[in-house]
Amino acid sequence: MMEIGHAHDPHDGKGISKRRLLLVIFFNVIITIVEYIAGVLSGSLALLSDAGHNLSDVLALLLGYAGEKVSEWKPGARFTFGLRRFEILVALVNALALVGIGGVIVRAAIVRFLHPVNIDTGILIPVALVGLFGNAFSILVLHRDRERSLNLKAAFLHLLFDTMSSVGVVLVGVVILFKPWYWLDLGISIGIVVMMVWSTWGVISQSLRVFMQAAPDRIDPGRVRAAILELEGVNDVHGLHIWSVDSNEIFLSCHIRMNQGRMTTDAMIQIINNLLAVEFDIRHTTIQIEEDDLCGKEGATTRCP
Repeated sequence: MMEIGHAHDPHDGKGISKRRLLLVIFFNVIITIVEYIAGVLSGSLALLSDAGHNLSDVLALLLGYAGEKVSEWKPGARFTFGLRRFEILVALVNALALVGIGGVIVRAAIVRFLHPVNIDTGILIPVALVGLFGNAFSILVLHRDRERSLNLKAAFLHLLFDTMSSVGVVLVGVVILFKPWYWLDLGISIGIVVMMVWSTWGVISQSLRVFMQAAPDRIDPGRVRAAILELEGVNDVHGLHIWSVDSNEIFLSCHIRMNQGRMTTDAMIQIINNLLAVEFDIRHTTIQIEEDDLCGKEGATTRCP
């Protein structure tokens, strides 16, 4: 006997307020423009680096907004999962772009080290403070939604580390106000790059896991298989696959060999689905029930990897 079971849970909103996200984008555009102009006028590479980081924040937020909108498109005959993975593509592009910006900043730091310039702290400190308070405001706006999707997590991390880098720029300005230690400006620039690259690694890693159809970090396939095997009436679990198409929803498919006559296939499917939902938060399943070892039979046409 063979039966296919499907458990579906509507994706109830990645749920960030579009108005809040657009507000944060607006603030960061203003901060980026002001910091770039001030960095050129003051001669501060740290301020220019912070402007570059803010630019990456703007790109992250814009791409995140686009990713949220596109990934909400309904499934169709061609794209049966909808376009949910677009969110992951956007997050990966955003993270890689941030690494590229870091490379540009490092190159600029090397050039500045070879050809030092004076820094106008009268411009540096006030503008860095503007950037600091603007980023802090953006963090407060996005704080509650940072775990809703990989896009928002990437954007929040960018804002968090940009706030930290703004603190560093302010401190450099204060020190240079009393001591001409211009090398601190270069040191903070390199520090900003390190934070930028470090903060993106988790996003890059998660994105690649989704594209490679690996089981999500929070799911141990061995534990899932063992939990199903412990259910009464289950003889074997094979062809088990666990993957995700975005940063939230987990999908599972497997073959279950059950004892003959113990219960109906519908009852078995319901029991397994309840277990997966409660214990592992897996709510999208395709379960094939077998009373015989269909995959192990000679000449079987069903593939059971």
